[in-house]
Amino acid sequence: MSKDKFPVTPGTRFLQDNKVNFNSYIYEYAEKGGTKQTAEDLNIEEHIVIKSLVFENENKQCIVMLQHGDKNVSTKELSRLAGFKKLEPADANQAMKWTGYQFGGTSPFGTKREMAVYAEETIFELEKIFINGGKRGFIVEISPDELKRILEIKTVKTAI
Repeated sequence: MSKDKFPVTPGTRFLQDNKVNFNSYIYEYAEKGGTKQTAEDLNIEEHIVIKSLVFENENKQCIVMLQHGDKNVSTKELSRLAGFKKLEPADANQAMKWTGYQFGGTSPFGTKREMAVYAEETIFELEKIFINGGKRGFIVEISPDELKRILEIKTVKTAI
């Protein structure tokens, strides 16, 4: 597929503005398919598909957590590391208000609201990652080093 057939999103604009070298991929989005379905469609390991999860604390403040597709986040541990009493996943409507992205198409790039970004530390041991480009069924491949260069990331260990 040619470059001009890929979606232009706030996320891809952010990547271009920050001179990030990335590859774009379209895949068949399936409701509740998650990273497993994405990995199967692209014929890659689910571990290198990174999910962008939006959480809110007890004061309705939001953060983004980047986690391997085949892992879950210990919200108790993330709360402790972020200095909050409690964190829980933001509901889809609230996450969309904060990020500007529809649930299932959330990207950490080009969000409406600036948010603290946390990432599982082992993501940065990978050679490449696949992360949502800002639309359902659209993912970008980038280097984890680029991720760290363009976002102010706090690395944590929360995987379960």
